Amino acid sequence: MWNKARELAELAPPERNRWVDFLRALSIMAVVIGHWLVAAPYIDADGAVQGGHLLGILPWSQWLTWGFQVMPIFFLVGGYSNGVSWSAQLRKRQPGQTGLYRDWFASRVQRLITPVFPVLLLWAGLAFAMTLAGMDRANVKLATQLALVPVWFLAVYLLVTALTPLSLRAWQRFRWGSIAVLVAAAVAIDWLTLAQGVPYVNFANFLFVWVGIHQLGYAWNDGAFASVVRALAWFAAALAALIGLTVFGPYPIAMIGVPGAEITNSMPPTIALLALGVMQAGLVLALEPWGRRMLQNLGVWTATVLMNGMIMTVYLWHLTAFVLVMVFAWLMGGVGLHVFPGTAEWWWTRPIWFALYIAALLPMIALFARHERMFGPIRGGRTVPRLRVALGVLAICVGLAMTAAISIASPEGLTGVRFWVVALPFVGAALLGFGPVYGWFRRDRQASGGSVG
Repeated sequence: MWNKARELAELAPPERNRWVDFLRALSIMAVVIGHWLVAAPYIDADGAVQGGHLLGILPWSQWLTWGFQVMPIFFLVGGYSNGVSWSAQLRKRQPGQTGLYRDWFASRVQRLITPVFPVLLLWAGLAFAMTLAGMDRANVKLATQLALVPVWFLAVYLLVTALTPLSLRAWQRFRWGSIAVLVAAAVAIDWLTLAQGVPYVNFANFLFVWVGIHQLGYAWNDGAFASVVRALAWFAAALAALIGLTVFGPYPIAMIGVPGAEITNSMPPTIALLALGVMQAGLVLALEPWGRRMLQNLGVWTATVLMNGMIMTVYLWHLTAFVLVMVFAWLMGGVGLHVFPGTAEWWWTRPIWFALYIAALLPMIALFARHERMFGPIRGGRTVPRLRVALGVLAICVGLAMTAAISIASPEGLTGVRFWVVALPFVGAALLGFGPVYGWFRRDRQASGGSVG
């Protein structure tokens, strides 16, 4: 894998912004480490397994989420990449060509959703087997939901990506005004939620907040952050706003959900998370000149290419590795699980546990990472009808959202599996004109750009 990554690294054009690829890899790695750290199950004095949560056990650790909640960086990078990709698609348009957007978007969806199929099928099978074996259904749901919760991000990211032609046009026409409108809308949503108690309206911030950060990617590509001083100014202003909103305002310090908390900054996102995203954007863009120089080193750039070539596999399977290690420890008599989270002994044993998680993840990478570059053509090479695109994306997003929100494990029925939830992403892929057979069994030898794209 290293040799292949090195070949791809050497083929990268000199004009490529390698800092984009580095930030994508860095953000996913931070998410993985954060998840492995914050999930802290243990066995209590009565011998029962407790699903400990580090942020709830050690309140001071909630500050760490300002560094580990890096999904905003992924959306920043997504804005940059989607803007470049869609602009290139427009430049290649032939006179009278139709279906340009539909073909482009179906291709983007295929790259994101194809790696989900194996992990979704595996856990559907495990949930079925555990139910038949008589395992407590609450534990089946806990394990399944924990392993598959990362898919929520893909549902939101697909919706944001779908809006790329509109959001890019808005940036090109209104510039910073296109971001100001989204910020104002997010503020209004939070006011309706917190001050007026209007239910469910806060879900609109999944779009307002994430599209707002996605817009910053367009600004980055247009050179709006080329000045280090300007980027640092954005960082400082956003940091001040974040401190005001959390330390002195109504928002919690933690940028992810904490058990028992009345307000969460991430589900749905709030303006505090938006401020965090702007702060992180200012910081990483201020570091860009240094980062580009660092990535001229072939070894560092090869490692970046390697990580980008398995990025979805690592993201989708890292919690499966975690669950398998926990189950194995429990079957071994609870070895290592009798240490209470947050104690000195617990911290000193983290490197050992992380090594076990990595050891469990490596076979999954070896088995599934190659599928990230095995993309066949959209079925028949035909343009997918507009209605099918809409229905396909809707089915995929609903399926992924329900997988994270309610789990594919069912508390009722003989099978213990919500097959309709499992089926929706597959139905959506079929409507868009591709499916597992295209991604899993067709080796596409023209994948040289896929590993870092």
